[in-house]
Amino acid sequence: MATAKKAAKKPAKKPAAKKAAAKKPAAKKPAAKKAAPKKAAPKKKAAAKKPAAKRKPNAAFMKPLTPSAMLAMVVGSAPLPRTEVTKKIWDYIKKNKLQDAVNRRLINADEKLRAVFGGKGKVSMFEMTKLVSNHLK
Repeated sequence: MATAKKAAKKPAKKPAAKKAAAKKPAAKKPAAKKAAPKKAAPKKKAAAKKPAAKRKPNAAFMKPLTPSAMLAMVVGSAPLPRTEVTKKIWDYIKKNKLQDAVNRRLINADEKLRAVFGGKGKVSMFEMTKLVSNHLK
């Protein structure tokens, strides 16, 4: 009887092997899906060509603002847009080598910039724009 039970168990294992074989073709299907995105790539290129309109600058950034007397020592006294003020401050920082050598995000203020930065000796470049905006009208 023991051999009859073993014989009965063996046929039960064979259908399990067929299930494993059925799983193998499923593994091949993702490979077919990888080929499909290549066809979609030309559509993206065609979509990229459609927006040919130029970007319009934000009017708030382009409005000329008058710098305070302290800021005028660095950027000049003529009314300038915020973008130009930031560019001139960065030109001044690079010309006088005021950017920190170790942490490039920090600016070491000299006497002129210390007045603009509210007496702070070191300011991060992100904090700089906030402090400069206080000197623009």
